[in-house]
Amino acid sequence: MHKLIFNEWLKLFKKRSFFISYLVMMVVIGGAAYFMKILAGGEKFAMRDFVFLGLSPSGFGALTALLVIISTAGAVSKEFSQGTIKLLLIRAQSRSKILLSKYIVIFLYTVSLMLTSFVVSFIAGSLAFGAGTPSASWLDVGKVALSTLVYIEIFATITFMLGVLTRSTGITVGITMLLIMMKDMTVALLSKYAFTKYLIFTNVDLSIYAGGGSPLPGMTLGFSLAVIAAYMVLFLLLSFVTFKKRDVA
Repeated sequence: MHKLIFNEWLKLFKKRSFFISYLVMMVVIGGAAYFMKILAGGEKFAMRDFVFLGLSPSGFGALTALLVIISTAGAVSKEFSQGTIKLLLIRAQSRSKILLSKYIVIFLYTVSLMLTSFVVSFIAGSLAFGAGTPSASWLDVGKVALSTLVYIEIFATITFMLGVLTRSTGITVGITMLLIMMKDMTVALLSKYAFTKYLIFTNVDLSIYAGGGSPLPGMTLGFSLAVIAAYMVLFLLLSFVTFKKRDVA
């Protein structure tokens, strides 16, 4: 299994977009720190607050999600469009192991981007604002980082599933981005109905609980985690069943 994972990571590493993603994060986060320093003027803003923003799903975490989605969309679909899927499947490994190795690499890629976001935010925030008197604790930073990781992995899994089902990178990215843009509106329109709390969109942002709130009255962190786990199993099951049964003649 480790050889399959290494092979998938090597294929990702050889793509020009691999390095572009990290470069984009450095430029965007560094530029944001510079302009926020200018716009903040005499207002207090600390490095830790900037790190919190860098990892938040409503901050630069959204950029991380976009970069992961773009890479995930082509993980399977490009194998079909370029014809390399035939070479991949002739190996003495099951289709399930091959697909699982791709999914694991996506997770590792997500973690690496988040670590990059943390390091760049820490350095840029330190240079621009200094230690200061932050409103966010390191515990808050840790909580928002975990919630963002879950947020990104949910949409990465949805993208992964769509890539397997459609075999089209463009369609996969388009549908996933549409879902992200429509999620808040969908929850708002359906909030009066009891079934809304069981929708994946209602539970996708766990950072709400860190602030002491909840997406809808009566919902708890444990409930959201259970709903997320159920959807993730469903998405992955659809992905693996479809990939195993698909004819690659």
